[in-house]
Amino acid sequence: MKALCIDAYGGPEQARLRDLPVPAPGAGEVQVRLAAAGINFMDIHTRQGKYATSRTYPQRLPTTLGIEGAGRIAALGEGVTEFHLGQRVAWCLVWGSYAEYAIVPAARLVALPDAIAEETAVAALFHGLTAHYLIHDTACLAPGMTALVLAASGGIGQMLLALGTRAGARMLGVTSDPTKAALARTRGAAEVFLYENGGFAAAARAATGGRGVDVVFDPIGAPSLRDSFRAARRQGLIVAFGSVGGTMRDLDPIELGEAGSLFLTRPRLADHIADSATLRRRAADIFTAISDGSLRIEIAGRYRLEQVAEAHAALEGRRLVGKPVLIF
Repeated sequence: MKALCIDAYGGPEQARLRDLPVPAPGAGEVQVRLAAAGINFMDIHTRQGKYATSRTYPQRLPTTLGIEGAGRIAALGEGVTEFHLGQRVAWCLVWGSYAEYAIVPAARLVALPDAIAEETAVAALFHGLTAHYLIHDTACLAPGMTALVLAASGGIGQMLLALGTRAGARMLGVTSDPTKAALARTRGAAEVFLYENGGFAAAARAATGGRGVDVVFDPIGAPSLRDSFRAARRQGLIVAFGSVGGTMRDLDPIELGEAGSLFLTRPRLADHIADSATLRRRAADIFTAISDGSLRIEIAGRYRLEQVAEAHAALEGRRLVGKPVLIF
């Protein structure tokens, strides 16, 4: 089978397309013939070595890239009874989806409803599960609350806007240009601001009558986090769920007190889908939201395995609006 692998950390040149034996499933596992795979920043971070010492995502070299996939079950391992051959399934946070076949623990799989295509599933699952727990568990958004979403036109940003609006909260967004701002409005943003060297913080406070927002969702990191502090109300919540702009290494906790006794959290998806029941409950909510039209999935581009370097470059350069996917 064809697979995109890395033996060393670094740039896109480290990813090599190889011919590997088709793997066989072990006990509790299934073999899936891939139809599509998601392209995520976590794939880039894996290639760069950001998880080289991670306890949450302990992925080590050598490895096949790709954390998210969908396809049909081609073989069942011993003891797997909840799925059947030919069934359409999807998963995330299991490495190895940049390949024609993948081995996935059955406990990490979700069955796809008839109405959900494989490419829609890989454009929705990782981002959707992330947005779901951020909205419902981390921020506990409800009517009367206001939240600010940075990178509001990105894949997770769009879902945060849609699911937050669905929960009854007033959603505000931040984007880099007017075109992306227009997209964020179609996803539920009541108002959208541009970054403008941190000027979005003052704009968000003005939009809330000087009070500040209840919650800020910030996937950027070092370039924006202190401005996110300024956008929040007293005792507000800052959800730093990514660091695509760089990691902040000089934060003194006293800054949170000076900014209004803020709460700062850095959650990860793995801890919010730790058991199969929770994983499948969240996935079912996402698939329902897609089916009823309250969640729209934007596929930014469709790539082949040999085009992954191009896709990664576009994602790193913020040239994509929505989620890129691999098609097999």
